[in-house]
Amino acid sequence: MIGVGLKSESFVDLKESLAELEELAHAAGGEVVGSLAQTLPQFNPATLIGTGKVDEVKELVTESGASVVIIDHHLSGIQGRNLEKEWGVRVLDRNQLILDIFAQRAQTYEGKLQVELAQMLDQLPRMVDAWMGSLSRQGGGIGTRGPGETALEMDRRRIRDRVKQIRKQLDNVRSNRSQHRAARKRNQVPSFAIIGYTNSGKSTLLNTLTKSQVLAKNQVFATLDPTTRKVHLPEGPGAVLTDTVGFIRKLPPQLIEAFKATLEESAEADVLIHVVDLSSQQMQTQMEIVNQLIKEFGWDHKPIISVFNKVDRAAFEKQFQVKAFPRVFVSAITGEGIERLKRMMIESVQQLHSEVELFFPKSEEHRIFELGRETQITRRESASSGTICTAHMTPSLLSRWRDFLVTAESVG
Repeated sequence: MIGVGLKSESFVDLKESLAELEELAHAAGGEVVGSLAQTLPQFNPATLIGTGKVDEVKELVTESGASVVIIDHHLSGIQGRNLEKEWGVRVLDRNQLILDIFAQRAQTYEGKLQVELAQMLDQLPRMVDAWMGSLSRQGGGIGTRGPGETALEMDRRRIRDRVKQIRKQLDNVRSNRSQHRAARKRNQVPSFAIIGYTNSGKSTLLNTLTKSQVLAKNQVFATLDPTTRKVHLPEGPGAVLTDTVGFIRKLPPQLIEAFKATLEESAEADVLIHVVDLSSQQMQTQMEIVNQLIKEFGWDHKPIISVFNKVDRAAFEKQFQVKAFPRVFVSAITGEGIERLKRMMIESVQQLHSEVELFFPKSEEHRIFELGRETQITRRESASSGTICTAHMTPSLLSRWRDFLVTAESVG
């Protein structure tokens, strides 16, 4: 395992990321026989790390009998090929390791499709880099360059055709999910999405809240496919709870692109439940990473309940480090704090809905049918220039239908 970063960056973050990479390697079924870290003024374009470090790793590979070297940074196709040539073993970067874990864990048709798409999106630029590098070193002349370029174009076209095919299949999955969500909204069923850092106990919390038997393991990325279950809240409405894939630092962009259908379950939820591992030494860093992703995905306008899990395994003093509100301390294993969490879920639902008026001009009255599919229309009144509707709306629906909202200014 090799951690690599710039001297301008935090060395503590580098060490934490390298420790996490070791955990990922174990999750992939590997045995870590050694690790080292290097900070550089700037990255080496040919090998990422310095030439002296390349020689040092070569000796370590020989001494330890390692069969794979994993680098905690993105490698271009040329860099990966150069390092494999120097070390004589397979070289992976962090993205490829995470994708390999996902490929091992994918069980459903949708999960396998999403992983294949992510791998192809990751492979395409690497393949081009490697091909172009090898071609540029050919001496030219008859019969050297032309066939290589033809093979490259064939490979690129084959991958791009497969990417299009997978995206079309995933669009059908997203369409089906969208219909299920529309039905829930039409029936006024509140939805919660469990999000958080990988291995923070999200699936165990889902099982505890819904009395389900969803796979829950003490390992990273145990859950890939979104799992939705009914949750019964005391003296509250019936609701649904969705468990989704966990987040991690340096989340590969190809995964975000490929897992859009999965992430939409969280994007469309009424309330987010952010599960945090209270016992983790990297708790603050993990929270910051998840909060940053929440902003990137545009979910920061949603109500969020912070659930600090594994309270049974954390020192009591750890609770004083917590600044997030609203918050609750729970143990998904022992059940401590679960009833308080349910009360907070009820309160969040009660604050969600507001009754609003919308005006649809004659040219837009066809949109009323679409509105009726998403929420309950309690009153409809025809006017000479259009139709006024009264409907129950959540914040996300208010944002989507804001152009039709009746305000004091529009009435004036």
